[in-house]
Amino acid sequence: MTTPQPRGSQSHRPGRTRSAVVAVAAALAVTGALTSCGADDDPGGSAPSFSERPTPPDTASFSGTAPSMKESVVESVRASASAAASSASAAASAFEASVSAEVARASETAEEVLDDVDGRGNALSEVSVRGKPRSETGGLLAVLVTITNKTDAEASYAVRVDFRDSSGRTVETRYVGAEDLAPGERAEPLAVSRKPTDPPLTPKLTQAQRY
Repeated sequence: MTTPQPRGSQSHRPGRTRSAVVAVAAALAVTGALTSCGADDDPGGSAPSFSERPTPPDTASFSGTAPSMKESVVESVRASASAAASSASAAASAFEASVSAEVARASETAEEVLDDVDGRGNALSEVSVRGKPRSETGGLLAVLVTITNKTDAEASYAVRVDFRDSSGRTVETRYVGAEDLAPGERAEPLAVSRKPTDPPLTPKLTQAQRY
């Protein structure tokens, strides 16, 4: 004798099967849509290799502290200023060396001559002074002393140039000279100040002696 199955079991099992099939179909549809979007964005079919947020660097291997932008600028300016100062000092030394050898002996002689001279000397009308551009002297204050023998006989000259500050006080004195100038001959020795460029000094012709 065959035992009849419950009616409720026959009607419930096909419904569960259909629900499962619908769920699987929906999942496949979603997967297909995602795959289609990836294929549209990347024609080669590969996923993008970059991430939306970059990975910060590993600072554990850093030593010290990186300088700020302000510190870097300050150091750069300091280095440039130091290089410029060194260059200017070298230029001034080179200029002074080029003229010191040729005027050293004449300077000593001129000082000795003027030690015995009272007043301003007898040759002021034969001597004039003018400054040289600092661009040509390495930044030093230098005066070109023009000596012209206006007599009809050979003569030698001793000249004193004072460098004075704004109050008129003599800060430095330089001596130059020219020996054995023929009538009408001219010499142009340099009087170079060794004082700092600040405060500025003014050169003044104070003595000129023909001997």
